[in-house]
Amino acid sequence: MKTIDIYLNDVWKNTFQKIVESGQVPEASLPYFEAKLLSLDDNVAEIEVPLFMNYSIMSQYHPVIENCLSDVLQDNYTVKLTKKDQNEKNKIIEDISEGFYVSKYITRKLDENQTFANFVVGKSNAQAQVASLTCATNPGMIYNPLFIYGASGLGKTHLLNAIGNHYQQLFPDKHIVFLSGIEFVEAVHKAYMDNKFDDFKNYFNTVDLLLVDDIQFIANKPKTHEIFFTIFNYLVNNRKQICLTSDRTPDEIKGLEERIVSRFNQGLNVNIEAPEFETSVNILKMKFYANPSSVKLNIEPEVFDYIASNFSQDVRSLEGAVNRLLFYSINFPISEDDDTISLKLAMQAFSTQIKETKSDISVSLIRRRVCDYYNLTKQQITSANRTKNISNARQIAMYLCRKLLDTTYDDIGREFGGRDHSTVMSSIETVEKKIKSEPLILKAINEIEATIK
Repeated sequence: MKTIDIYLNDVWKNTFQKIVESGQVPEASLPYFEAKLLSLDDNVAEIEVPLFMNYSIMSQYHPVIENCLSDVLQDNYTVKLTKKDQNEKNKIIEDISEGFYVSKYITRKLDENQTFANFVVGKSNAQAQVASLTCATNPGMIYNPLFIYGASGLGKTHLLNAIGNHYQQLFPDKHIVFLSGIEFVEAVHKAYMDNKFDDFKNYFNTVDLLLVDDIQFIANKPKTHEIFFTIFNYLVNNRKQICLTSDRTPDEIKGLEERIVSRFNQGLNVNIEAPEFETSVNILKMKFYANPSSVKLNIEPEVFDYIASNFSQDVRSLEGAVNRLLFYSINFPISEDDDTISLKLAMQAFSTQIKETKSDISVSLIRRRVCDYYNLTKQQITSANRTKNISNARQIAMYLCRKLLDTTYDDIGREFGGRDHSTVMSSIETVEKKIKSEPLILKAINEIEATIK
């Protein structure tokens, strides 16, 4: 290292120490003061930062930096912040991609229609949405990796696209790779067949944001594990953001090496559940009004409630229901002059589908309505938790299942955490007694029953 470089490094080190001691920069912002003092010419200090986020945050404290630097140099200096040139990195990407990868996104491009703006948030997915937005805005700093898990069709891929789209808006010169677990396995195989493992790893060393959908598909692939482990460590150690999705938690993915599981658990794991009733209604409204076929149609509000009551097991089912409703209303209207989708028409459109699944949906519908009313989750109401509010809600749900359905005590017990028939009978008797002596219980039951019907 040249003498001038050593001098510039010492100046910046002492300047940063004064910035810390000044107390004018919040502790949370100090990690973003990673920078390099390039030159001191004509009382102008040129400071190079590696990322847009560093530039953005350091710019807010420009006067503080100038004052501290001037104190160190015992002279007045003007600070000029510059971002690191990306040309060399982009050239690496282009050279490696030539003849081996189609584009910098490998096999997938971001879906521009899947953003945070059109992701409907509810109790079932709020944690995943907040964590995703945080990672897209503040990449590599807090939750790394971000691991989103949940059943198919609940919005995990939507969130990955939303992360990518938001990140790309904030950091347009950054390199994003978006692919599935299967596609990663295939890429490793291609690299092996072409004897280009070094190119493969060098390519991923240029990644700033790695998005992998359905990561569970790398299980039972030892060579893929080895490559992924190397790439993972490099990216995390260099504060590059990794976001993964799966249909189960890391510990539940069989055939995954323990060291991989450990890495997945070191960040933040968040779950997405089936949408609750209110969220389902909001999703339906968003999907309905976004569909071009709905432009000339009116719809009765009760239709959304009806569909949400029967198709809220996942977002894809809700979207499919909207498509079915629009198809039926356009091609089989009750009258040619009527441009309103009524509850009657909706019931005709789904008569076969709902008839086939009614017995399966009804218990879950009652349970969901009770959960919505008491602001609980399915996991809470079916758990062994005996706190008063949860126990009360559970008893009311059992009571309504017995009242409104032709369901045995054993069947009800199975739907509420595997409880035996005597527990169910006792719960129902407790509610029947409370109805006679506690007006608020009766009021709650009537209101919940109204939403069910």
